[in-house]
Amino acid sequence: MPAFSAPDGTVLAYHGEGGDRPLVCLPGGPRASAYLGDLGGLRGVVRLDLRGTGESATPADPATYRCDRQVADVEALRAHLGLDRLDLLGHCAGANLAILYAARHPDRIARLVLVTPSTRAAGVEIGGETRREVARSRAAEPWFAEAYAALERVTAGRGLPGDGSLIVPFTYGRWDEAARAHHAAGERQAGREAAAGFGAEGAFDPAATREALAGLDAPVLVLAGEADVAAPPPAMAELAGLFPRVTFVVQPGGGHFPWLDDPAWFAAALGPRPR
Repeated sequence: MPAFSAPDGTVLAYHGEGGDRPLVCLPGGPRASAYLGDLGGLRGVVRLDLRGTGESATPADPATYRCDRQVADVEALRAHLGLDRLDLLGHCAGANLAILYAARHPDRIARLVLVTPSTRAAGVEIGGETRREVARSRAAEPWFAEAYAALERVTAGRGLPGDGSLIVPFTYGRWDEAARAHHAAGERQAGREAAAGFGAEGAFDPAATREALAGLDAPVLVLAGEADVAAPPPAMAELAGLFPRVTFVVQPGGGHFPWLDDPAWFAAALGPRPR
């Protein structure tokens, strides 16, 4: 297992070698990066296990779980890999870390890829009706009625115990056996303490981040899933608008894990990877 030391001495693990120009991937959750797999068959993928998840060590100071403080971990990985600049991908909550890294180290970004990203770092709000509108496109699904009722409660701020599980099908383009297995594995890989500290008070300064992103001179790809309730396309379009050199794409039928729904489409959208 390849590993390196973060500035505070925490030993962090990563998976894959990636070659001369890897695609460094930051997972959501935070959870172990294993759920990303090879992102539908991409070459040159390097997945970082964020501190306290997967094969990475638990830090001595829980305050270092905060997203902005983990920017130093990404920079340490770049230096460890001997790269001048990063092709950096962030998925879900990991996109917050990727965005903060790009804001703090714009000269170290060769390309930024945000896949069904969380928008907290940039302060893009996602309204309940936006989520419900996307969800209603799944009305023909056999699980829809129960899941939609739960979603209505959650988005109205009156969720019940178990509602989080009921709305999970809305985060997959197809709620089949493969999706169920993927979700179950992800639940086992979750870093509960790491997730609790990731968005702690002070982690995000959206105004400062937006100002920094406006000057980012690197190509950015924002990829949304057409059927993704967690990161609905309208909010993803708003996020994309914060970058000066951006491509925004919506994967047809894609959910929150779009590489599972159509690996070929996903790979083509990201473009060829160097060997």
